[in-house]
Amino acid sequence: MAVEFGLTAASVARVRFAVSPLGETVLALRILLGTGGHPVHRPWARRARPLLAGEPELPLLRALLGGGSMPSFLFPVPPERLPSLPTELELLRATDEEFFRREYGEVVGVPAARAPQPAAVLPRLAEALLRCHDAVLAPHWGRLRALLEADVARRALTLVDGGVRALLDDLHEDIAWDDGQLVVRSPRAPRTTHRVDPGRHGLVLLPSAFNWPHVGVDKSPRTTASIRYPAAGVGLLWEPPAPQLSGLAPVLGRTRTELLAALTEPLTTPALAARLGVTPSAVSQHLGALRGAGLVATQRRGRTALHLRTERADALLRP
Repeated sequence: MAVEFGLTAASVARVRFAVSPLGETVLALRILLGTGGHPVHRPWARRARPLLAGEPELPLLRALLGGGSMPSFLFPVPPERLPSLPTELELLRATDEEFFRREYGEVVGVPAARAPQPAAVLPRLAEALLRCHDAVLAPHWGRLRALLEADVARRALTLVDGGVRALLDDLHEDIAWDDGQLVVRSPRAPRTTHRVDPGRHGLVLLPSAFNWPHVGVDKSPRTTASIRYPAAGVGLLWEPPAPQLSGLAPVLGRTRTELLAALTEPLTTPALAARLGVTPSAVSQHLGALRGAGLVATQRRGRTALHLRTERADALLRP
């Protein structure tokens, strides 16, 4: 199936990025329930799956996530670039009744008229998703968020260098700008075409780790249209952490040593702060010192700065 987005000048002006903790939680749970996911996530899944054994709402989660499709109300469009999980869960709890019953019925296989009331399901579902996030994703969320935010930062540079068309063409091989239309093709689906009109609400682009390497499209958006695309760097996400650099840490300090170890790829200051669990201002101070020693290089494009360790730093970090 091909999904065509008719982007007017007004909707192009409203193209933005967002990271969705709720969306990643839902997609991660789908993998743990055995209904999807790429083998790249197996190291995490093996450790995380037993943590769901005592979840009281597993039957509800299996009913909504265990089939071929998932209800759209599980993926509310984030209102900002990086919303908190509680903010997104409030959007979930506020799902319109008619929309909820129609989506629930389609996934579970019952007429919408026989679907339960939202008040009987959504509070339980929101609490279950919060518990599951805390159990299986929260220990890794700093690293996941850093990866997703780093992807957004790279896309921002593409936008600055090449404009909106270059940005959209660079998202994924199945996404392309074609004669004024943004087209998302799925080689696994029938050769039909579905049209989405973003209208005045625009389009939100969401990098995803747990939907990787596929593209996800909300084919019937109620307000803002959205595309979930695979974030770069997911293949390295579950690699074992670097060995303790005990010899270098006493010289540079633990934070600066960990910062250098993290800079195997270009990262922004906020991404480094999230990954190391320190404030952005502290990261900026450490980066300044490391730049002065020739261990970090920084490239600035507008308001975005990407940092990468130098060859001199690579030599220091070699075992």
